Amino acid sequence: MDKSSRIYVAGHTGLIGSAVKRALERGGFAEVITSSHRDLELTDAVAVDRFFDNVKPEYVVLAAGRVGGIVENQTYPADFMNTNLAIQLNVLRAAHRAGVRKLILFASSCMYPRDCPQPMPETALFSGYPEPTSLAYAVSKLAGMQMCLAYNQQYGEKRFIPVIPNSAFGPNDNFDPKSGHVLSALIRRFHEAKATGAPSVTLWGSGNPRREFIHADDIADACLALLEGDTSQLQFPLNLGTGKDFSIRELAETIASVVGYTGKLEWDMSKPDGAPRKLLDSSRLLAFGWRPNVDFTAGLKSTYQWYLDSMATQGVQP
Repeated sequence: MDKSSRIYVAGHTGLIGSAVKRALERGGFAEVITSSHRDLELTDAVAVDRFFDNVKPEYVVLAAGRVGGIVENQTYPADFMNTNLAIQLNVLRAAHRAGVRKLILFASSCMYPRDCPQPMPETALFSGYPEPTSLAYAVSKLAGMQMCLAYNQQYGEKRFIPVIPNSAFGPNDNFDPKSGHVLSALIRRFHEAKATGAPSVTLWGSGNPRREFIHADDIADACLALLEGDTSQLQFPLNLGTGKDFSIRELAETIASVVGYTGKLEWDMSKPDGAPRKLLDSSRLLAFGWRPNVDFTAGLKSTYQWYLDSMATQGVQP
């Protein structure tokens, strides 16, 4: 991949897509192609085909899709499946027809069985039932991953690369407590509790489940390594994680400290915990030569600062 390669980043305004775009621009790639949701509806097959015919990308990073937390997954399962299945089907089919050299598709760690060996190896996929609270999303991402593998198998090429990042965080995350993932939602909840002087914050579940978190910039660096490197000998899919996890209780306490909230943390045991643990075995990608670089606490601090800056830009008093 040279600096003049045409690289289409789908979902460039989101958490991972924006990080990939930044990394490509820092790397000196001059032909980074993006299109807003208003200009290109990825669930529209005709529009996607027309777009690929017009821009002729050589590389594609598919970071677009519908994502959300437990509440969103339980409330809108059909929407999650419809949107993600349509986007993956349309983009992969158009990319194959256009002859792209490589495509990276982001799957999800929620695809793994709820009760899975830890850390979770790629070989554990399809060995059990995913966590029910995110089942619709998990099935849609399993389908996207399997579509990549099917194209590679049927056409004797390894151009479509499915990667499985664990819980991502960083700039451009969704900080809505109802629709965001746990880390970003906690940042907002603790910030608002601090601003209002709330004596306590009540959180879902027991606080015992363990989660692995990875900064979006580390995910973007891994993408560049895969786009630029020789991936012909790699076995897909590829887990993408840091190798370190935290309990939700530890996470909450750390975020409260970063935000400066000093009130009490309470736990609502009537609410679901989700999967007990989700730690990825990322040895395949580590053997390829990639390493995570962003310190977790430093990443939390910069993410919180981005949230404050974003609110200020919108005219919201921090």
